[in-house]
Amino acid sequence: MADYVIIGGGIYGCAVARELATRGAEVLLLEARSIASGASGGLGERGVRANGRDVRELPLMRLAYDIWLALQDEIGGFTGYRRLGHLQLIERDEDLAAAPAQVWLQNQQGIESRLLDAAQTRELEPGLSEKVIAAIYCPKDGVADHTATTRSMAQAARAQGAIIHENARVNGMARRGERVVSLSAEINGELVDVPVGEQVFLLSNAHAGGFVAEHLGLTLPIWRMLPQVMALRADIPPPMTRLIGHAHRTLAIKPLPDGRVMVSGGWRGRWDETTGRGEPVAEQVEGNRREAVAVFPALADLPVDEVYTDRAEMVCADGIPIIDRLPGADNMLVGVGWSGHGWAIAPAVARLLAAWALSGERPRLLAAFGYGRFV
Repeated sequence: MADYVIIGGGIYGCAVARELATRGAEVLLLEARSIASGASGGLGERGVRANGRDVRELPLMRLAYDIWLALQDEIGGFTGYRRLGHLQLIERDEDLAAAPAQVWLQNQQGIESRLLDAAQTRELEPGLSEKVIAAIYCPKDGVADHTATTRSMAQAARAQGAIIHENARVNGMARRGERVVSLSAEINGELVDVPVGEQVFLLSNAHAGGFVAEHLGLTLPIWRMLPQVMALRADIPPPMTRLIGHAHRTLAIKPLPDGRVMVSGGWRGRWDETTGRGEPVAEQVEGNRREAVAVFPALADLPVDEVYTDRAEMVCADGIPIIDRLPGADNMLVGVGWSGHGWAIAPAVARLLAAWALSGERPRLLAAFGYGRFV
């Protein structure tokens, strides 16, 4: 019997497994497919970004900055972390009017932030459109290879003694009173009863809402979204060197190590019920590309190399994740609804989740993410 059973082999499941195993706990992680097969894997890189985040997440980002710097050495595996800096571009006067308040807020939370005028912005990124009139700059923001990081984290967890089963789909649980005592799982095609010692972590993002509804009778205010990720092929170095966001456009741009340009930011694919997979939508691809060219005209000459919409993510009603114990399962911690708000803070949240499970006390920095805010 494992002390701690974790459902989900994305960055949160693997990071929590490592944190607990490092502290001497017996840990079992169950992943329905393979490590990083969901939203924690896929094309390109993920932003390690504080700029423009919800204020409730900024203290977590302050912690995460330091963790990311040391993480590759700490886990002994590749993360691809690069501190590029992030520019939130501004084209409209109304967004410029609000920018000083955002800069002040972020600095108050320990996130180094500066408001740049048009000339200062173009000193950093000369290829920008003349329509850009200012930018908020966070020099400590960056990117990481999400697939490599998640797999490295899983390997580090194993090295500390955690047991990880892939092809292990959890489809049920048994409770005694308000306590989860066992899980039902199909591991490599065989039905297995998995006893729970101390704690269950439900961190299987796209699977969690349905599981909670079926076994606890609770509704989580989340829904599935298929984010579109596109790579433009560049025969020359990318026309930007930093992570790019925008105050009003649906846009995120990252220069990739292989010379391509990753373009995303909230454009979506469509779910195909016949294949059970997400598929690109031509209008969404063109719209995303058009937004990118509007701020970096040189991108107009780059062909689309790849488009993926196969990694489902979960969005929460108020935009930030749910991190909490739920009524009816006192020894189960749930984390869900991470889309756009999960990757960068993952190492900090995982550390806090492990501390919560070991001490029984919710860390103060996670209080704002409770399920109780909805009910």
